[in-house]
Amino acid sequence: MTPVEVCTRLVTEVLDPMKRAFIGKDEIIDLLGICLVAGENLFILGPPGTAKSALVHQLAARLEGQTFDYLLTRFTEPSELFGPFDIRRLRDGELQTNTEGMLPEASLVFLDELLNANSAILNSLLVALNERIFRRGKETRPLAALLFVGASNHLPEDDALHALFDRFLLRVHCDNIPDEHLPEVLRAGWDLLATPPTRSSLHFDALRTIQSALTRIPLEAVRTPFAELITRIRRSGIQVSDRRAVKLQRVIAASALLSGRTEARHSDLWVVRHIWETEDQREVLASLVAQVVAQQPADAADHPRAHPSDGPDPEALARDVETIADALAAGDIADHERSRLRDRLGLLEGRCPWVKDAARREWLLQRTAQLWSRLKS
Repeated sequence: MTPVEVCTRLVTEVLDPMKRAFIGKDEIIDLLGICLVAGENLFILGPPGTAKSALVHQLAARLEGQTFDYLLTRFTEPSELFGPFDIRRLRDGELQTNTEGMLPEASLVFLDELLNANSAILNSLLVALNERIFRRGKETRPLAALLFVGASNHLPEDDALHALFDRFLLRVHCDNIPDEHLPEVLRAGWDLLATPPTRSSLHFDALRTIQSALTRIPLEAVRTPFAELITRIRRSGIQVSDRRAVKLQRVIAASALLSGRTEARHSDLWVVRHIWETEDQREVLASLVAQVVAQQPADAADHPRAHPSDGPDPEALARDVETIADALAAGDIADHERSRLRDRLGLLEGRCPWVKDAARREWLLQRTAQLWSRLKS
């Protein structure tokens, strides 16, 4: 099968059925598909009970091949993830890990409550996530993992865990579904309990061949707008390392393949919305990405996430606006910082008219007007 044919099967046999089973989780499901094809890692942030684990378990259940998932605690030891020492080899004086059924042999790895990781396993996880190898003493072996998914209900609070969080190229929120969709959620959830997922005949090995062919997808048509987008993101105060920018090209190419194309379009840059490190960056990124995507006319071949139909998130907008208010309230601001705040407020203000709820839209417009008067004073 060609890469496009494999991706078409992934969409029709795995991702689309998952969207019917999980109401309001289309974006997360699409990002799981993108990262699986690209071989990059996905971090899911959300409160308990929002189906973070269920989504990954469903993905695993619908594909052929070995998977591994584990709930991390502060006391998790390396052997619980990577396997214990092989007792038979140990008797002969050899330190070798028995990895049967453990993380090193799995094509899909899910680490729940990722940020509970302790110092005993942190270094092993960092190497596994970044280099796809397992190293213990003199022992080094490649990992089978195509995709690591991490989940947590909070963001990292110290530098060690931030290094772990940084190994996840894309990040996505998993929130409770709005009340108006609750009847649909209840019905779909009941059906999910009654009917086990249908396993596709698609094997992880087929996806492995796509990852090796991904660099043959031409990106020339989007390289200049992508570089300009990264520059604008950096100027808005959001850090994007050269390493992260280079790796993002893989998920851009994966978006093209999952859309049935063998070359990238501006619309494939939608994935850049998901490189936030803090919640107050989400709407700024969404605004910058929307401007670049709009440079090319919408097309039926665009990825469905490229043109979101539900409008900006008013709560995320409000958080971002209040972050600017807090910065202004802190006291004297240097000229370069004031200029950066103006740029960010302008981006946020451009999103406000598209908020669907009239009351929230009016509040946001009034609040941004207040902040503009303070920025100009």
